[in-house]
Amino acid sequence: MTPEKVATTCCVVGGGPAGMMLGYLLARGGVRVTVLEKHRDFFRDFRGDTVHPSTLELFYELGLLEEFLKVPHQRVETLGGVFGDFTFQVADLRHVPAHCKFVALMPQWDFLDFLSNEAKKFRHFDLRMEHEATGITSDDGRITGIEARTPGGTVEIQAGLVVGCDGRHSTVRKAAQLAVMEFGVPIDVLWFRISRRADDPQELFGNVNYGRALVLINRADYFQAGLIIQKGSFDEMKSAGLEAFRETIGRIAPYLGDRVQELQTWDQIKLLTVQINRLRKWHRPGLLCIGDAAHAMSPAGGVGINLAIQDAVAAANLLMGPLLDGRVDDAWLAKVQQRREFPTRVTQFLQTNAHRGFEWVFRHKGAIRAPRQLKVVARIPGVQRAIGRMVGMGIRPEHIPNAPRSTENRRAAVWRLAVCAGTLIAVGVLLVGKKR
Repeated sequence: MTPEKVATTCCVVGGGPAGMMLGYLLARGGVRVTVLEKHRDFFRDFRGDTVHPSTLELFYELGLLEEFLKVPHQRVETLGGVFGDFTFQVADLRHVPAHCKFVALMPQWDFLDFLSNEAKKFRHFDLRMEHEATGITSDDGRITGIEARTPGGTVEIQAGLVVGCDGRHSTVRKAAQLAVMEFGVPIDVLWFRISRRADDPQELFGNVNYGRALVLINRADYFQAGLIIQKGSFDEMKSAGLEAFRETIGRIAPYLGDRVQELQTWDQIKLLTVQINRLRKWHRPGLLCIGDAAHAMSPAGGVGINLAIQDAVAAANLLMGPLLDGRVDDAWLAKVQQRREFPTRVTQFLQTNAHRGFEWVFRHKGAIRAPRQLKVVARIPGVQRAIGRMVGMGIRPEHIPNAPRSTENRRAAVWRLAVCAGTLIAVGVLLVGKKR
């Protein structure tokens, strides 16, 4: 059977946050864009649900923030932790240079439903569900489109530009044979749900003890919980039995009490194999990769979804004109990588170094006492604000052209830089102390 053929200006593969944001922005600017999503809906659990101030600021600049915040969500203004016997505040988001000084916790399917519904208001936007990319088409070395499998048969999407937003296991980047650089990660994460009570911690909370780290994300009536484990150790934990797993959770966070008994089968526990990698080159003639397809991130800081959205904004800003003019050559695609590679490298560097701390945790199977250096750093004025800004706004946040923005005076900007420098020095002292 001859495949159906569809022509478009830009074919975006993957209906996740990066793909949907890029599709929205291009259609808003008058570019014909077709977004392919392989599933029939967006409902999948344990995905990135943290919408940071940098992303909320984009919604403000687009005039969508008021409606977006009507979608049910929880607000996190501070991030806290317990390291052995020491409770401390990790980050304070209440001073970030944005209209929303908090992280919005929102199921990703709600986020995507909202953005896709807004995008559908533009006549140039075409969202095709149950369209799974299976390969690329090319002509004389240039990518010319996508082959997709659908319930009704094969479809060929012919496009002036293909953008791979199909995640860390990207079909597009594999078909295009783009080289990937892998960076070793010592951790994996086990995600699960456990009920929450009114007197439980309100903010996002990290618990480190007994050779494990447990993250608890407040989702109103339940916690989205993540147990950080040594990479490749899940099978060993399963062999030890579910009761041993429940005992581990209860020992790290005793206030959960008998709620650990809610975990009755291993099917309730999902393994996230953590990766940090990035492409050497994000593009080929006619093709660009962004988001996780270009750089898989660790869940540390919950920055992955927001970094991917920043990629989408940068791509739309740089490529809108060339797409409208029908002249997207490789030099324009290289500009997107040049713009976004620096924040990607810095973020991955910080994540990689943060993971080294878990290697120390994994070696201490008994009760942990917080090192003196950590207590000193936690008490340095401004550290929490600096970390809050780093987490909340990221490196080089993007903006919508000609949109209103939050402003800060020069004195505040200098103060932020000084605090960030002080934080780096303090972290250096901590690392030196640990080596000793």
